[in-house]
Parts: sequence; structure tokens; C-alpha cells
Amino acid sequence: MPDLGPAPALLRLYLGLGRALGWLAAPMLRRRLARGKEGPDHWMEKLGIASQGRPDGPLIWLHAVGLGEVMALRGVIDRMAARAPDVSFLITSTARSSGQVIRTAPPPRTRHQFLPLDLPRPTQRFLDHWRPDVAVWAEQDLWPGLAWHTMQRGTPVAMINARINPASFEKRRKVRSLYAPILSRMALIAAQDPETASHLKALGASGQVAVTGPLKPASPPLSAAPVRLESLRHALTGRSVWCLASSHPADEALALAVEQARGPDSLLVIVPRDITRGAAIADGARAAGLAAQLQSLSDLPAAATRVFVADSFGELGLWYRLAPVSMIGGSFCEIEGHNPWEAVALGSAVLHGPRVANFTGDFLTLGPNGARQVETPAEIAAALGTDLSEQREYARKVAEKAAIFADDLADQILALVRRGAMN
Repeated sequence: MPDLGPAPALLRLYLGLGRALGWLAAPMLRRRLARGKEGPDHWMEKLGIASQGRPDGPLIWLHAVGLGEVMALRGVIDRMAARAPDVSFLITSTARSSGQVIRTAPPPRTRHQFLPLDLPRPTQRFLDHWRPDVAVWAEQDLWPGLAWHTMQRGTPVAMINARINPASFEKRRKVRSLYAPILSRMALIAAQDPETASHLKALGASGQVAVTGPLKPASPPLSAAPVRLESLRHALTGRSVWCLASSHPADEALALAVEQARGPDSLLVIVPRDITRGAAIADGARAAGLAAQLQSLSDLPAAATRVFVADSFGELGLWYRLAPVSMIGGSFCEIEGHNPWEAVALGSAVLHGPRVANFTGDFLTLGPNGARQVETPAEIAAALGTDLSEQREYARKVAEKAAIFADDLADQILALVRRGAMN
């Protein structure tokens, strides 16, 4: 094991508190389990108790918080899997939704576990069992104890797709000495944007911080059932279809106002972020004088339907293929936006509101030529009446460039596997 030297005072305090409070971990998780906040089959993974065996051969451990962050890693994992058939992958996350999705349709040779609590005993159990050859942290999540103990074992640690907004940076800057010993020893750091790169250097990253842009555009396109896609295409012949994706109430109010002024051949498809709101959305459309229909009650839009609410899971892959234009929800309210790249990948031109703080790097990468900002019903209507073919093509080329960065990152991480095997 390498000699990392003594941990700085604040990190020693952090690790010491973890040892002192470790006995609380199991009772706390059991209480959360009783309240339905933990899954009964996997909660012990947070104590470092694995629910699966370690695969033979080299293993790359990648961590991301939730579903969006996990899915952003898919493109890099696919590339590494194709280049190195002997390498397996472990994805950890903290959000229950991410675990459910990734276990249902995992990338090649990939297992999922929930991240252990950043306490000494769960950490040691986790590392003893999985013995990763490389550890990769993604976006904003970086737990000092886990990272430090991993480095102590001689395992190369990297951070990719990093994103630190000003508010998060200010919080971390106050405890800089907790993160500096980790960031200064990382084997690879790749940021989504120059601002994040600057923040990481200010927090202690001592080597080069590459700016590679976001990884989401390198992810595989969302899937769609071929039979259902073809039946919808047939049913929508002659209709002017547009989509409101991952919607929230503020987005829906604007979209309904636009649809009221459009012609009878128009069809607004609303894919709500929370599908349990489907009936309320349809009621709101009817109150606005628009014939509305719920997918959960009828698979295909009727000829007279003006608002079709896709209140089922896994529908975006269909509608991004069918709608020439998609407005990204959450960008007109405090949600601060959703992922635009899924629409880009399937050829749907992107409209968005002014509030995209959670995807700043993504929309900066696309720029005004690849995604059009709209704020009022009149601006949305004007965009829908515009030929957006050049915007689609520009966005496609931006996504292709991002895929090149994903290729480079895959090669660099695999090089760390070889380095880790030599330690």
C-alpha cells in the first residue's frame, strides 16, 4: 500500500467522527427501512454487505448519485466494455430509482450496489469484498472517507463528468482541507465546463483538470418498442406533433396556452415527470378547452385529441422519435431543467425555458444554435412555426464531438486499470 502520509487535521476529525458514530448506522437504516425509505432487498449494501459476488478479473467501480448521473456514465461504460472484454464494472448510487433502473437493464458485465455509508466499517467491508482496480467518481458526489481509504489501498481514483456550481463550490470551499488531500492525489479529473475546472483547482486539484464537456450526449439513445412506434406513426399521420418532456405545472400552463392557439391538426404530447399527475394534467387541458386523453386509458391518440398525456414509464424514447420539436420541462420553474441530450440523440429539436441551472454545462455546450431558449407562449409558437432543421443538425454534430471525448475518457480509465494492477 502506498504511504499517503498523515491525513490533514480536518480529514482526521472527519474519519474519527465516523469511527465514533459508526454504531448508529445499522439502527438508523433499520428505522428508514421501517418507514419505507429503504428497499428491503438491498438496504444492507449501505453497510458494505454485498448482495452479489465479485466477478473475476479487473473491476472498475463507478459512482454517481441518481438515475440521471448513472445514465450519463452508460456511454463510457459501453466503450470500455467493447475495448476490454476482460473488465467488469460495478456501479454504485444512492437514489433508489437509479438502482431499480440499472438492475433492470444493466450495461455489459455490470453489477449495481448502493453506496456504503462513509463510515470506516461499511467502507472496509465494501473495499474488502469488491477490491476495485480503479474508482471513478462522477459529477458532484465525492465522499472523503471512501475516497481516502480507497487511495490508501493503492487504487487509482478518478473524477469524471465533474460539475460544481457556484453554490456547491462555496459550501466546499469552507471545508477545503477536507477535499484537498483527495483532489490533489487523483489520477484523472475531467470537468464538464471551465467553471467547474476552476472550482476544482481552487479546492485543491493539483494536476491538470481536463474540460471534456458533459457525458450525457455519449449515452445510448432511449429505446422504443418497434411495434408501438409503428402504430403511433400510423395514427399520427397528418398531425403536427410537438412534445413537452419531463413536465411540471409551470411548463404545462405555458404549453397549453400555446396549444389553444394552434390549428386542429396540432397534437401536444405531455410526458410528465411524475406520471401520477396524469389525470390532473388532462383535466387542466379540458378546462382550457382542449380535448385531452390519457395514455393509461387508451394507447393511441384519437383524431380529435389535442393533448395526449403519456402517463406511463419509458415513453420518452417513443415521443422524441415522433415529435420534430420537444420542449424540455422543468426549465420554467425552480426545478431548473432536465436532460436535453435524449431529445438531441433522437432528432427532436430542443426548446427550453430560461431556468436550466441543473444543466448549465449541457445547454452551454449546445449553445443557442443547438437549443432554442423560449420564455413566452408567443416565442414558443414562433419556434414551432420555424424550420428547425439546421438546429437539429448543429446539435447532432455537437453530440458527435462529445462522443469523441467519451472515447478518450474510456481509454484513460482503462489505462488506470493497468496502472492499478501494477500496484
